[in-house]
Amino acid sequence: MKFSFKIQQYQTDAVDAVARVFQGQPYNAGVSYLRDMGSLSAQPQQLSLVSNGDDAAQVELQDLINDSGFKNEALQLTEQELLQNIRTLQAEANIHQSEKLVAPLGRCSLDIEMETGTGKTYVYIKTMFELNKRYGWSKFIVVVPSIAIREGVKKSFEITADHFMECYGKKARFFIYNSSNLNQLDSFSSNSGINVMIINTQAFAASMNEDKNVEGRKGDAAARIIYTKRDEFGSRRPIDVIAANRPILILDEPQKMGKEDSATQKALKKFNPLFTLNYSATHAKQHNLIYVLDALDAYNKRLVKKIEVKGFEVKNLRGTDKYLYLESIIISPKNPPRAKVELEVSHQNGTKREFHTLDVGDNLYYISGEMEQYKGFVVSEIDPITGIVTFTNGDTIRKGDVTGDVSENDMRRVQIHETILSHFEKEQELFKLGIKTLSLFFIDEVAKYRQYDEDGNELLGEYGKIFEQEYLSVLNEHRTLFDPAYTAYLDSTDVHDVHKGYFSIDKKGHSVNSSVKRGSDMSDDISAYDLILKNKERLLSFEEPTRFIFSHSALREGWDNPNVFQICTLKHSGSNTAKRQEVGRGLRLCVNQDGNRMDAQSCGDSVHEINTLTVVASESYKTFVTDLQSDIKTVLYDRPTVATSEYFKGKYVKVDDVPTLIDDEKANAIEFYLIQNGYVDMKRKVTDKYRQDVKNGTVAELPDELKPMTDGIHTLIQAVYDDSVLKDMFSDGHETKVKDNPLNENFAKKEFQALWREINHKYAYTVDFDSAELIRNAIAHIDKKLFVSELQYTTTIGRQKAEMNEYEIERGDSFTGEKTRTQTLKHAEASQIKYDLIGKIAEGTVLTRRTVSAILQGIRVDKLYMFRNNPEEFISKVIRLINEQKATMIVEHISYDTIEGEYDSSIFTAEKATQSFDKAFLAKKAIQDYVFTDGSADKSIERKFAEDLDAAEEVCVYAKLPRTFQIPTPVGNYSPDWAIAFYEGTVKHIFFIAETKGTMESLELRPIEQAKISCAKKLFNEMSTSNVVYHDVDSYQSLLSIMSSI
Repeated sequence: MKFSFKIQQYQTDAVDAVARVFQGQPYNAGVSYLRDMGSLSAQPQQLSLVSNGDDAAQVELQDLINDSGFKNEALQLTEQELLQNIRTLQAEANIHQSEKLVAPLGRCSLDIEMETGTGKTYVYIKTMFELNKRYGWSKFIVVVPSIAIREGVKKSFEITADHFMECYGKKARFFIYNSSNLNQLDSFSSNSGINVMIINTQAFAASMNEDKNVEGRKGDAAARIIYTKRDEFGSRRPIDVIAANRPILILDEPQKMGKEDSATQKALKKFNPLFTLNYSATHAKQHNLIYVLDALDAYNKRLVKKIEVKGFEVKNLRGTDKYLYLESIIISPKNPPRAKVELEVSHQNGTKREFHTLDVGDNLYYISGEMEQYKGFVVSEIDPITGIVTFTNGDTIRKGDVTGDVSENDMRRVQIHETILSHFEKEQELFKLGIKTLSLFFIDEVAKYRQYDEDGNELLGEYGKIFEQEYLSVLNEHRTLFDPAYTAYLDSTDVHDVHKGYFSIDKKGHSVNSSVKRGSDMSDDISAYDLILKNKERLLSFEEPTRFIFSHSALREGWDNPNVFQICTLKHSGSNTAKRQEVGRGLRLCVNQDGNRMDAQSCGDSVHEINTLTVVASESYKTFVTDLQSDIKTVLYDRPTVATSEYFKGKYVKVDDVPTLIDDEKANAIEFYLIQNGYVDMKRKVTDKYRQDVKNGTVAELPDELKPMTDGIHTLIQAVYDDSVLKDMFSDGHETKVKDNPLNENFAKKEFQALWREINHKYAYTVDFDSAELIRNAIAHIDKKLFVSELQYTTTIGRQKAEMNEYEIERGDSFTGEKTRTQTLKHAEASQIKYDLIGKIAEGTVLTRRTVSAILQGIRVDKLYMFRNNPEEFISKVIRLINEQKATMIVEHISYDTIEGEYDSSIFTAEKATQSFDKAFLAKKAIQDYVFTDGSADKSIERKFAEDLDAAEEVCVYAKLPRTFQIPTPVGNYSPDWAIAFYEGTVKHIFFIAETKGTMESLELRPIEQAKISCAKKLFNEMSTSNVVYHDVDSYQSLLSIMSSI
């Protein structure tokens, strides 16, 4: 299996932020210099074969006599120019303004803050290619704090090589610094292409005392080699050979590289960097921050998995030793709630723990075989919403509680059982989507999973035995609920093959506990990480039987497999940071069998339904989540806490892609709008009403003068921090979920069957429009909307204000401006890259070169000249503007034909609901007992619509259409929301297909969304001969109003 990579806007923005810092730097493809060849002992052969980086398959010829090298061109910009570029970026991104350049390593040190799991390594690799393309820089050093990260970075270079070859037409030469293979440094220096050295801090963080760095001294000899003259390296010091290239330093997790005066930081200066880029989710020391994507941003933009936590609490009921464990509450529309409980049962041959499904009135004393400890335990209530079972003696047990005489082993068994249960629940659904499900157990003692007999044969340890017992028990119990294809998949593998251990290996080939570095809980065992990374793609394939992985907690940094859906820590997580690191191992969005990432582009609104990480904790839900939230809160970017006019003043928002300043008047208007609509309280904190309206799509309109800024203003409001926003990131894994939602008797009603026959078709579309019309419309649209940023410098002479507040200082507004002068930087030589302008735009718009050429020839000359300012931005914006016009025209010129094929009724039940019981609407008129609506808000638009349909006398039967019921459109497949059959004679049209939207203002919808809805209207209302009509509505009342006009 091979990972496929796509270009994502947030990653492009992070790359662009770095590249724009150096706007104004002329392009120079590497400065040639005379290399220090060292003292060559013997006359060398002229040519020698050396391996190309770390790819053993690639070998290149090296000229051993040629003494020319290529180093990075020096930075031509002044400190003031660099700072101005940085401040411009910060203003646009609403990041606190830097007062000065912070440059401990090279000309500047730039901070890029990205949450774990969002592709930080991909971003900095792409940044190297972009810096090379724009400015010609080609020598890079990636510094990492551990061997685990080093091996992961190398793996990332390997799997992205083809992707970047497609994007940039070249490959990077990369290698891991190895003190026993110093000749690679000569290749690094002499090669003119993109060259990357990956090095971990342990390889150079030795004493900086030159006298101590001599052969024969004790200590870390390998770390000293880089500073000593080597006979085998022509009596040269490796560090001098590296420094001669003036490399760009990329620090991955710089907060783990020591304080400012540490040996590591002093050593980094010896590399003679041009400048430094710092990539981390948690920067300990702040430099010049130019890009932020923190944990909250990543979650809200659905770039990482949603976290569900299953916590456990041990309770002792009145000092007795009775054992009780409530696994789940079973919901069914036909029966009252039932509780599945594990208790001790007395048999002739002893006592065993067994699961029993209980109803109200069941007596545990009799079920247990009359064991005294269960006297008085009669079930009096089973509450699926709170997840609590109450007994007549007043005792209660909650989902996740384990009561009675509970040992450490009992707790571990419960954790393993719950992990397997979660695994099966998800796997059955994900299997249909071609997604392999993995579960990861972290343990702190290998012997608990794997042991050896006297002959060295492998034996199962305690956890291994518990796992196999629980796996078979859960499998056998759920077997009948599984569909045939999934059952066959499960049957193809023996229980011994579904789990595997990844550990350090000793000289005998035995698994052992991973040794850790002093002062750390991480291991440096290369062989263990190699095994984990080697099998990364293999583990994602259905052909590999391993689905459950046991690994030593010291190896956790090596695990970043995207398809980990359960993490169970069979040990106590010490610090909050350790919790966050363990959870971080499973945050990446999953991939399917084709290597495609299951993100918003691939699966739309269902990203978090597919991508949920279940953490099976060894403590209560509340304790675990509180600790995790407090850790996340400490590392969140410093967010504002109130929405005052001062907060908005001086910020930039984009209007038609032009960064536009919010002045005093507009800032006051925004604050008034928030007060007027109850969106802020007396202290100007954002209210729940605002957040609820955002979820429901019912946010009040902004006044006319602010409407062009709508998107930007709401982004700023949503950036205001409140503790409640963190709560949405976590859900309780013990919430009662509806497992089964079959079709009911409403489906068989003649009215619904008639409606289903009308709409159960598959369609193909054709679009036939006039190129000349598209050319005309595109030219007019580009002339009106195109704006490409141009590098300008503003010189301001100012005086400090007499009084200041915190917001003024934050936004750098503590001086009063007296005189300003703005100049545009002219640098005709800045870009020497040849662009296939027409080809790139033709590719992005799927139009012929001739059509694109005609559009470019027709636009205003000043618009075409914008290409020179910023070619990349020009191309991407022209593509978007042409596509917008295409989408508009497509709707006018589309026609549909019915093709062979129809949907099976199983599409309604194929999507198993993973929502909790309290979010399900128990309906009377729907074709399924439970209706699940979008949004977590209690009264979302969809929830209110379903309730109104159920209560309306004129409605006979309705269905919430599944996402797999799709209408093809040129801008992507479209799934309408509802199919409704009315009683004949009560309304004008008895069959109605509805799309529920939060707003009826078409301007509020995105152009692509508008186009999809317009295509559906065209299909059902104009072309179809059926009796079905279609419209988008925002309530049941609006449906009735619209119906009479269609």
